[in-house]
Amino acid sequence: MHKWFIAAALASAGASAMAADAPLTLERVFAAPDLAGPQPRALKLSPDGKLLTFLRARPDDKDRLDLWARDTTTGVERMLVDSLKLGTGAALSEAEKMQRERARIGALKGIVGYDWSADGRSLLVPLDGDLYLATTDGQARRITDVPGGVLNATVSPRGGFVSYVRDQNVWLQPLAGGAARALTTAGKGTVHYGEAEFVAQEEMHRTDGYWWSPDDRYVAVERFDEAPVKVFTRAAIGATGTSIYEQRYPAAGTPNVLVELHVMRADGSGSVMVDLGADPDIYLARVDWLPDGSALLVQRENRAQTKLDVLRVDPATGRSTVLFTESARAKSWINLSDNYRPMRDGGLLWHSERDGFGHLWRLKDGRWTQLTKGPWVVTGLAAVDEDKGRVYFLANKDDVLEQQLYALDLKRGAITRLTERGWYNNVSADGTARRFLVTRSNPNQPPQTYLADADGRRLAWINENRVEGGHPYAPYLATHQPVRFGTIKAADGTTDLHWQMVTPKLEPGKRYPVFFQHYGGPGPQYVVRNWKNPLIQHLVGKGWIYFELDNRGSANRGVDFESAIWHAMGTVEVADQRKGAEYLKTLDFVDPTRIATFGWSYGGYMSLKMIEADRNVYAAAVSGAPVTDWHLYDTHYTERYMGDPRVDGPAYDASRAVIDPKKITTPLMLMHGMADDNVFLDNSTKVAAELQAADMPFDMMLYPGKTHSASRDIHVWTTIERFLEQHVGAGPK
Repeated sequence: MHKWFIAAALASAGASAMAADAPLTLERVFAAPDLAGPQPRALKLSPDGKLLTFLRARPDDKDRLDLWARDTTTGVERMLVDSLKLGTGAALSEAEKMQRERARIGALKGIVGYDWSADGRSLLVPLDGDLYLATTDGQARRITDVPGGVLNATVSPRGGFVSYVRDQNVWLQPLAGGAARALTTAGKGTVHYGEAEFVAQEEMHRTDGYWWSPDDRYVAVERFDEAPVKVFTRAAIGATGTSIYEQRYPAAGTPNVLVELHVMRADGSGSVMVDLGADPDIYLARVDWLPDGSALLVQRENRAQTKLDVLRVDPATGRSTVLFTESARAKSWINLSDNYRPMRDGGLLWHSERDGFGHLWRLKDGRWTQLTKGPWVVTGLAAVDEDKGRVYFLANKDDVLEQQLYALDLKRGAITRLTERGWYNNVSADGTARRFLVTRSNPNQPPQTYLADADGRRLAWINENRVEGGHPYAPYLATHQPVRFGTIKAADGTTDLHWQMVTPKLEPGKRYPVFFQHYGGPGPQYVVRNWKNPLIQHLVGKGWIYFELDNRGSANRGVDFESAIWHAMGTVEVADQRKGAEYLKTLDFVDPTRIATFGWSYGGYMSLKMIEADRNVYAAAVSGAPVTDWHLYDTHYTERYMGDPRVDGPAYDASRAVIDPKKITTPLMLMHGMADDNVFLDNSTKVAAELQAADMPFDMMLYPGKTHSASRDIHVWTTIERFLEQHVGAGPK
């Protein structure tokens, strides 16, 4: 061995040893590469199965994505599209920025999505507002050059067209080449074609605004008119100036957009309007074509979100008939789902909570059959193999903290788990339900992805992501602290609540402060056996105990558990979190006088409600981007849980974040992005004004140019740490 090589090896070993002993700093948490290791996004198998394509972050910029391909036979990987070389760097339109914010990818750059053509020869790649057609040999050509850019691009199912939204209308362009033409032309002003309205994107998880029939013959197009929607003047305050937006925002109790659905042939002829019923104040929840293209299935939800009608629509005439109706339980609501599938045999797989838990049902020849049952929930429908009579679904059947893949035999009713216990899994499948992409993680292993067969056997690693060698997290593995899980009883005395906790290496006789994080709102489940944000390990390294609790109202525990917040936001959640704090105070290693609470968005709302309700429980509170008055938040989310404020006004009054500002005596840090178009800055300024009028002290930090995702900014966390050091103090005593 040459001397220079020995010296280099020794230097490298020394650097590794130093890194292993180094603390996990905030700077490293927010720096590139990502500590979770390389994480492929948007994994898709080519139509012929020869390539696996995905988006990968650049080593020097974890927010910029390029398009890559992996040969499924050899495992060789190569970049297909370099976003820096191909892109123009043009600024995104405000409409695309808002769409990305709705999808929570506002911080990403480069290629954030793509679409395979049906013949597998090319891929449609949106980049910097325009479209490129890339081939598998790494070549790409620009196919649009439109001022202001295009939105919602896709390749039609048979591969005949590229379609997109331009200037509020749907446009088609032959994939083989030729001029683009407008399929709709009346979109202008407040009228939009082919787009999903704000609440559809933000709350209904519907991003599509037009839908191709399977044979490329028809296109179903949403038309919405936002003229009735209240105009809010939103100031996006940036570092170098302020932009004023007249944003139409449907606040609770105010009018929504007027929505229609039209069906037309691909040449623009034969346009008909779908009969959505006599009541115009409805939500267009979902639109799907039957596999043979003979009809549309349209989900129509009432304004109160207590009834969901599934309509069968004739595409030639627009006539609709109600196939069936899903109704909410008393004092509850309908949770929209994507876990359904029209079948070739004319049946329908359907997800329903009608028995109190989210399960799969089958509708065939007018008769319902329940396919899964028990005190657990189906969380996803991964694939259906009709030829073999198998349904693949995700559920928490074996452990409420784990998401596993299961196979259901439709003839025998037998359910088989296909993934390993101890992991939290996300799964996608190819169109034949023969191959599955499984991405899994647990508290000790960042996400890894493998290719599996229909029996769950791992065929090949796509991203094993072992934390060793040059993995970004390897230097910090020696100080990685395990996640503990447990349960306590809710404030009702009977319901189990799950918690997770990470502690430093505890010194006997010492007591530690607690960083008590919460979300608290309906929708997410945070206490699960998955990989956690390394920010938690940073806080633990500073001497904090990290604690989080899923209160009643959160997801995946059944209708009764979730419906506890019906018309009562800010009540049972606060009481359950109080039980968490009381539990912490029984532990001999917790300093009961140093429990600091933190939350963002609904969690920010919870921070305010918690310190107003329990003035002597928490030592300090951080409230980020809170909704402080539910009159200010959007219709679909707020009215689902709280009702219509024009009818249920007392519930709204009781749910305000701060009712008596004189009770906010706990040290408080209020934070908000000054360009937030989801939870408007008005929410924080309203509370700030109330506290100031009552002469109550608090700290405030505003972020010019930042949106609802401002919590991803390192300055937010350095500010939080300084605030908590001042009022609580890190480390044991």
